[in-house]
Amino acid sequence: MDRSASAVWKGSLKEGKGSISTQSGTLKEAQYSFGTRFENGVGTNPEELIAAAHAGCFSMALSAQLGTAELTPESIETTAVVTLEKTDAGFTVTKIHLTTKAKVPGATKEKFDELAGNAKKGCPISRLLAAAEITLDATLV
Repeated sequence: MDRSASAVWKGSLKEGKGSISTQSGTLKEAQYSFGTRFENGVGTNPEELIAAAHAGCFSMALSAQLGTAELTPESIETTAVVTLEKTDAGFTVTKIHLTTKAKVPGATKEKFDELAGNAKKGCPISRLLAAAEITLDATLV
């Protein structure tokens, strides 16, 4: 399975601007720029898109893990915070913090924590981003 997205950039780093589109059409020429990445401009940026991908992937992975224990979640809400820092190698995604709250009838806290940890390790986006420190706060509600 292949998925694709494309980006077009015009101009210099600080004054230029670009657009990002996805194969599905969910993003179609979404604006991004230096301001949206390093300041507070309107538009998206690569780190925000990584955070969205990781939150979505983790939520699906947690649902799959719960399914292996014959548990069905009523809801899973996940936020991912991606940290971009200047390092000796240049700007680097150094950390990703996942915060999830799940309503899972019949789940114990111990089993939920185990399955959430498995989801964090096994999510394809977590594995892709393994060079960053990935942390998790998981709450069973």
